[in-house]
Amino acid sequence: MASEDITKLAESLAKTKVGGGQLSFKGQSLKLNTAEDAEEVIKQIEEFDGLEALRLEGNTVGVEAAKVIAKALEKKSELKRCHWSDMFTGRLRSEIPPALISLGDALIAAGAQLVELDLSDNAFGPDGVRGFEALLKSPACYTLQELKLNNCGMGIGGGKILAAALKECHRKSSAQGKPLALKIFVAGRNRLENDGATALAEAFGIIGTLEEVHMPQNGINHPGITALAQAFSINPLLKVINLNDNTFTEKGAVAMAETLKALRQIEVINFGDCLVRSKGAVAIADAVKEGLHKLKELNLSFCEIKRDAALTVAEAIEDKTELEKLDLNGNCLGEEVCEQLHEILEGFNMASVLGSLSDDEGDEDDDDEEEEDDEEEEEEEEQQQLKERGAEEQESLTPKKIIDSQASTPVPSPPVDVATFLAFPSPEKLLRLGPKCSVLIAQQTDTSDVEKVVATLLRISSVFKDEAPVKTAVHETTDALMKKAFGSATFNSDAFITNLLVHMGLLKSEEKIKTVPSLYGILMTLNHMVQQDYFPKSLAPVLSAFVTKPNRALDSCSFARHMLLQTLHQL
Repeated sequence: MASEDITKLAESLAKTKVGGGQLSFKGQSLKLNTAEDAEEVIKQIEEFDGLEALRLEGNTVGVEAAKVIAKALEKKSELKRCHWSDMFTGRLRSEIPPALISLGDALIAAGAQLVELDLSDNAFGPDGVRGFEALLKSPACYTLQELKLNNCGMGIGGGKILAAALKECHRKSSAQGKPLALKIFVAGRNRLENDGATALAEAFGIIGTLEEVHMPQNGINHPGITALAQAFSINPLLKVINLNDNTFTEKGAVAMAETLKALRQIEVINFGDCLVRSKGAVAIADAVKEGLHKLKELNLSFCEIKRDAALTVAEAIEDKTELEKLDLNGNCLGEEVCEQLHEILEGFNMASVLGSLSDDEGDEDDDDEEEEDDEEEEEEEEQQQLKERGAEEQESLTPKKIIDSQASTPVPSPPVDVATFLAFPSPEKLLRLGPKCSVLIAQQTDTSDVEKVVATLLRISSVFKDEAPVKTAVHETTDALMKKAFGSATFNSDAFITNLLVHMGLLKSEEKIKTVPSLYGILMTLNHMVQQDYFPKSLAPVLSAFVTKPNRALDSCSFARHMLLQTLHQL
């Protein structure tokens, strides 16, 4: 590091705030790429006795710097709050998971008991969730109360991984007699959509201790909203629900209104820009009128609410003495109704709570039939999209009943044989092959033919999932196949690894070979394979060399790549 850079870093660190058990590097724009870059930061951490909160927001931390910072954190057992938002500015997405893994492993090793984890504004995507998945499942997070993941680009996949980790954390912590008692969950602007929201709803229903949920701008429609509503009803301590800028429509709004009737601690409802429409607004007004005596803020702005429904909402807040703000801006009211709203609230001595109506869309004469037509049109469009996406995905979009669920009559599944699975592999088909699936596939694969072994292995690994039954089935089937292949005296191991690398797109071939669309499954399967006794250790250096090389396909699976390389390094 140049002397002028050291001087600049020293000046930045001079601004470091220390106090109340907190060490803050917030907003110092530190560029920590190497271990040398991080020396002063490490020194501050190591010399800080009783470190309870570490703020790294507004800096940029690379993989190597993260490793050495992590080393310093391994001795900080009293750390409770990690304010680590916006700390990977300018980093490649592939750099973030390894950095998070290092930091997470350090917290686990230290025996820390976290209360707050904030990783907001780090654009790490689904793979980034893998980076702190182990941390979430560990004893370090059994005490977690606040989890903030705003604007991280998690997507549906990341939402599902996160939900599974939270459920596992709750299961493990419950076994220790102290169940996870998460209070605040923040995950706005993450493109969770229906599937991600439904997965998280399952986790929320299990946890049951939430006080604040912030999930704005996630592209959630009424199936996801309904799932969340069911989950919220099992969280009686809820005070704040912020689902701004999602799409409720009447169905979602009615489901949410029913849940609100069961909640007694609600203080803030933010359903602005959620298209609850008039019927939804009336349902929410009924819930407000029946209870919610602690309500401080109700936001139904930009929801296509019309005259009568808006007046119903205003009348519903008559006895809400704690109310500080009612936001009905951006709806379809007209000047006359805006005046009526003021008059009604003045009659309750509550005129001051009504927010600005400057963006009112004006009186619209469209009747309810037209509104219903719009909703029916939207429903038909959604159903068509579901059909196009296939029955399997349609099932995953349907919110699972969290309360009082009744099992529907099962539809008999068509029989599955090995040929069917290998032709059109899916996790469900592998499981439906039964407990003998590993033996059946190994028996029916000609292991003297290297290409057939590679093709079969790729099909098996393509259905890999982190869910225990599927993961186990993939591992057992892989073991049976590869133990048979490597155990044969005529099997050419070198030809196998070459052929596999070609199909993974990591090695060029003179022939046109169709490579696998995603390397995640095969990388995770290889991570298991290389640890088994049947795997020739002579192949490990070859595999390591090609997985280490820069490759776009590998960049999109950085977590799986990191796991495999870590395992290969330990062999």
